[in-house]
Order: sequence, then C-alpha cells, then structure tokens
Amino acid sequence: TNQKLNFVRLHLDALQAAQNSNSWSKHALIESYQESILFHLVSAYSSLLREIAERYQVDVNSVTRLEDLVRGFETSGFESPELNALLQLEADTNNWLHQLQKAYGACWKAVDKETGSLAASASEIQVMQVNPNHAGDADVFSEYQNWLGQMRQLVEKLREGMQEW
Repeated sequence: TNQKLNFVRLHLDALQAAQNSNSWSKHALIESYQESILFHLVSAYSSLLREIAERYQVDVNSVTRLEDLVRGFETSGFESPELNALLQLEADTNNWLHQLQKAYGACWKAVDKETGSLAASASEIQVMQVNPNHAGDADVFSEYQNWLGQMRQLVEKLREGMQEW
C-alpha cells in the first residue's frame, strides 16, 4: 500500500513537470501520467483491502475488490469495523472514492468529445476523451492531489483501528 501511494506521489510530480513542459510530447505525457496515477491509487486501495484481509486471516489471494473482502469475511464468520467503514464509504456515490473508481473505470472507455453530464469528476471526463483539449489539466491535478490525501487518511485511520485490536 505504501509503495503504491509513493508511486502516486512520484507520478504526480512527473505530471506537474509534464504540464509545465513545452515538449512536443507534452499531451501524451500528461495523459499517460494521469492514467498511471489512477492505476496506482486504485492499486493502493486494493492493497489496503488485502491488508485488512491479512489482519483478519481472510484469504488474501482472493481479495482485489471490496466485494471479495465481504465474501471472505462472510466465509470466515468475522466482523470488522474497517470493513463496515469501507462499505459505508463505497455506498456514498458522491465521495472521493466513488469518483476515483469511476475515473479509473473511464480509462477503459473512449469517447470523441466531452460527456460532462455523464461524468462526475474532471478526471473521469479527461481520461474518457480520445483527444482531450487539456483545458482542465489543473483541475485534474488538484483532484488527484485531493484523492491521494484522502487515500492516505483512509489508510492511516484503518491501520490505527487494526493496531488497537
């Protein structure tokens, strides 16, 4: 989890440098860093789920999504305040985690023009476009910084709870 969060920080630094660049490949660099940041944020979340599984002796190899963790807890008969907190967080469609997951999912879609009414975040709009205009790059960067901060807080909070156990 820490490694993935560090990768996000490194790619945020590289994204900022690419945005300030005058290179002929500036836009390709920006888009590649944006997608890699989403990948590493989602990977950090998945890694956190596996940390929780390991703490409660749930089969770590079967956990990549929250649904997998829920199934593991149901099978083992355990309960967890961390699991309950994540279920509440994922249930709220207006929070940062939901927006992050939608933006990551948008990496696997492509559209020819902005679909503002369908997308919930600047990041989601940006990665869905085949040829984005990059006018929202600063907003996307700020959103990524916010998501990294939120992810760090979530990791810290859940780890504290697991240590008290």
